[in-house]
Amino acid sequence: MKVLVLGGTRFFGVHMVNDLIEKGHEVTIATRGQTPDDFGDSVMRIRLDRTDEDSIKAMISDTHYDVIIDKIAYCSNDVRKLMDNADCDKYICMSSTAVYDPLRPDTKEDDFDGNAEDVIWCDRPDFPYDVVKRNAEYALWQKYSDKNFIAVRYPFVIGKDDYTKRLYFYVEHVLKQMPMKIDNLDNKMSFIRSDEAGKFISFLVDKDFTGAVNGCSHGTVSIREILDYLKNEIGMSAVLSEDGDPAPYNGTPEYSINTDKAESLGFKFTDINDWIFGLIDYYIDVAHEGMLGLYDSID
Repeated sequence: MKVLVLGGTRFFGVHMVNDLIEKGHEVTIATRGQTPDDFGDSVMRIRLDRTDEDSIKAMISDTHYDVIIDKIAYCSNDVRKLMDNADCDKYICMSSTAVYDPLRPDTKEDDFDGNAEDVIWCDRPDFPYDVVKRNAEYALWQKYSDKNFIAVRYPFVIGKDDYTKRLYFYVEHVLKQMPMKIDNLDNKMSFIRSDEAGKFISFLVDKDFTGAVNGCSHGTVSIREILDYLKNEIGMSAVLSEDGDPAPYNGTPEYSINTDKAESLGFKFTDINDWIFGLIDYYIDVAHEGMLGLYDSID
């Protein structure tokens, strides 16, 4: 299939593109040309500015794609600028479980109604992340319901290649005994591993499916469980303080994500307990190396 990818040069987009290539799809990646990639001659490349409608129109309006994967559609104007100028049979939009309000245990796709509120045409800086992502989906459900679209909703995506370093924050703070302010120690939360996040989107390319679908590892984990694991592994307890650095996952309620719909399509997600503590071990090693480098420079 002829696939156009917007946003495939870092984090789980790399896993997604590699899987598309491995499956034999004809892949074109559209970027601003600022992030290098290792795909070589396995992909074609075009340059465009995702926020500039004229740039989008000039580069893609005359080309038909079987599927367009839009990993960087943050807001309703992003969706509009692309959909008004794209020629494709299917549009896969990277959404988020942030659209759910509230998040709760066993959150299902129908817990968000794409017609619940009128779409607000907005840009990314206009509102908080959850609001702009909801409006991106409102745009799909209300203005482009005649298109074959898939809205893929992920919780926190983590992995060795996670540039946000949100999970790493906890490891580093414990190892360096830096105070943290944590407001949700015992709340169970959902995650998905970065390679799995990429492969699931690739999996959806040739599936006869439209609408919203959740993706998530099975099971949940709390920050307390992570800190207890760190204490057991490195013999250090977290330093908790109201005056400490605010932790990245603060404010997140207790929730889990239902993936029955994705599983019914044939995709099998991993169990979080089979990999998250191995990832924490990796972060421990990374943090140790960083500290050693610091000590070496002091010496």
